[in-house]
Amino acid sequence: MHSLREPFRIIRADFRAYLVMNAIMFGLFLIGVAAAFAFPDLNAAQTASMDEDGTTDLVVELLGNVWLFSLTIFAVNVLTVAVPVILLPSMAVPFAGIILFSYKAFTFGVTLAPVDATAAKLLIPHSLTILIEFQAYILVMLAVYLLGRAWLRPATVGADTRRQAYVRGLKQVGWLSLPALALFVIGAIYEAFELIYLVPPLVLG
Repeated sequence: MHSLREPFRIIRADFRAYLVMNAIMFGLFLIGVAAAFAFPDLNAAQTASMDEDGTTDLVVELLGNVWLFSLTIFAVNVLTVAVPVILLPSMAVPFAGIILFSYKAFTFGVTLAPVDATAAKLLIPHSLTILIEFQAYILVMLAVYLLGRAWLRPATVGADTRRQAYVRGLKQVGWLSLPALALFVIGAIYEAFELIYLVPPLVLG
């Protein structure tokens, strides 16, 4: 039960920071959406990039196996974004991951913008995926914010030295990683089911 209560205690204790992370995430996403409408070439470039780097082909190949698709989505979200972009840079430079991830949040908006009727239809079931996975990213952002704050201001975690504060900050990262990972799992499973079972009828219909 402690493993369930502690992450929520941390969020409640730093609820203002949690709201700021939400504002950054969704704000940049919406700015990306607006940019895609203002400059249609941005959305087209993102789509072309996904075609060129093999992302589109990979998605098509995985549509026949919902669980393998879910695992791939989870791996992409955690191992190519959350850990290398948000977490690891922030362990070396305070708050670095939040800054780096800001561009990623913007590109999410550019890519997912409902620039035409088909994209608008796809966004209906995909909105839940966005909410779930964004909350996972927000928890990771909050975790690295608390790590950076502890590192720079040891007194915020009741530490006497920066080294001690860093260790305590890492513990907070660990606690917040638990619900973040759970959300990444839920989001990956839903996204796979959504793309396999919910999207085709919308597109074909």
